[in-house]
Amino acid sequence: MDFVLPATLPATGISWEKFLPPLIPQLNGIYGQASELGLRLPEARQSPCSSTQVNCDPSGFTVHVDVKLFSPEDLLVKVRGDFVEVQGKHEEKKKDGSGTMTRQFSRRYRIPEGVDTMALESAVSPEGILIIFAPMLPIQPLQS
Repeated sequence: MDFVLPATLPATGISWEKFLPPLIPQLNGIYGQASELGLRLPEARQSPCSSTQVNCDPSGFTVHVDVKLFSPEDLLVKVRGDFVEVQGKHEEKKKDGSGTMTRQFSRRYRIPEGVDTMALESAVSPEGILIIFAPMLPIQPLQS
């Protein structure tokens, strides 16, 4: 079966970058700006876990995750291999009794080499920020 392109499209087709937003816009720049093309892209739905900061310095590895929509009991933090995994799941019954509403997220962060994963700790601040911290392993002196 042959498909014929409409007269308004070039024979070479349209590159996917002009229609699909990049998955990680800041990684390689933004492809096909919507304003350049006169396109209206749907607004992105806000994730239940919308703000994250990851830092690794000589004191250790730190992750800050905005979890205001979850209680500490709704959260699970675990180390799996070279990653720290954060999961949140909150369920509540609808006020009218017609069912339940579920809100959930799952994130993985690579743990840099030299971090003491056995000493990893996590806590939720009063402002609703999950703070995950693991110190660096002590540096072993070179033996001659």
